[in-house]
This record gives sequence, C-alpha cells and structure tokens, in this order.
Amino acid sequence: MSFFGFGKLAGIGKQKQSGAPSPLAAKPQPPLFLRKEFALAHLVKGSFKGVVQQPKYADLNEWLAINTFEFFNLTNMFYGVITDFCTISDCPCMSAGPNTEYTWTDTQRKTIKLAAPQYIDYVLSQIQTTLDEERVFPTKIGASFPKDIRATLCVIYRHLFRILAHIYWSHYVELLNLKIEGHVNSLFAHFISFVKEFDLLDRKDMAPMAELIAFYEQQGIIVA
Repeated sequence: MSFFGFGKLAGIGKQKQSGAPSPLAAKPQPPLFLRKEFALAHLVKGSFKGVVQQPKYADLNEWLAINTFEFFNLTNMFYGVITDFCTISDCPCMSAGPNTEYTWTDTQRKTIKLAAPQYIDYVLSQIQTTLDEERVFPTKIGASFPKDIRATLCVIYRHLFRILAHIYWSHYVELLNLKIEGHVNSLFAHFISFVKEFDLLDRKDMAPMAELIAFYEQQGIIVA
C-alpha cells in the first residue's frame, strides 16, 4: 500500500563499525533528520501497525512479495530524486553516518570498497533481477514460492535499508531543499514497521538509524 501520491543474492557485504571517538573530541551535532520538526514531517498520522499487518485472507508470502515490490520501487524512486547529489566525489564510500561503512562482496567472494553510487547501482540492479525471476517471485496461478524465500527477502531488505540509511545520513539536506522529507520519513517508518512486523531485519542491521527508530517508537509511529 502506498501513501506517496507519485505515479539468492550475492553482494550483501559487511557492515563495518568504526571505533568510538576520542573523549577529547568535540561533541558532534546530531544529524538534521533527528531534529523534531523534521522527523515529525509525515504524510500519514498515527501508527503504521495496522498498515503492515497481514490481511486476514491474504497468503503470507503473497503479502511479503507485494510489499517488497512496493518498497523497492519507492526506494529506487527516492534515490533517483537525489542521484545527482550522490556522486563518486561526494560519496566516495558507501556509508551511513560516521561510524558505518558498507562493502560489497562480488561473485568471487572478494570484499570490495565502492563509492556509494556504484554500490547502490549494483544493489538496485541485483534486486531488480531477483524480483523478475519467476522461480523466486512466481506470477503464474498455482505456482509456489521457494522454501528459501524468507532468506532472499531478508537480504533484499538489508540492502534497501542501507540505501535509505545512506540517503538520511548523506542527503537529508537535499530532501529538505526539495521539500520531500515528509515523503521519505513516511516511507522509512512504513518500511521499519514492516520489517519489525515480519522479523526481516536484525536490530544490529538497523543500528545506523537506531535513534530515529527509537524516536518513532516513542511517538507511537512505529510499534516497539
């Protein structure tokens, strides 16, 4: 379900947490997306709990698949809006804040550091290929989802989370300038509510956005 009014995977890589900053270092200012006046900009008021729950007569895998397509398309669309600002020179590594850097693992199992636009291009291309694969996401009547569909979904959602986290940490100013922070905040709250409802992401994977998630839980936007 969309509120936005706009028309087996390789490469998950590793999440690297850097060491704690020196106690003598100046206390950094919180990111813009944690400022209350920006964080509370939403298209949907209230909790997303009722939005993400599986409908009574819907097949679970069908519900997961439909929402996965929706989240992919919306994440892809919003990244497309700020893609001119996400360049190799401006974003030389795929990061989500000062303490988190993501690496890509290629088909030879080699870990590679990529600039954010390269990493995201690989991610979106690979997810699109997976979504188009009939064996993984069947479209024919009577066809069944594979037994490992949940593992595939978890990888997709981990990738999508990383893109959203990068947008928040590196391009929130652009969202504000374009006046679309309410759209992206609604997408993020919907996304997190969904992955929590169906246990598709580990809490450690969500660490770069933990403060915003905790704030939304306190506000009742995301159910803790």
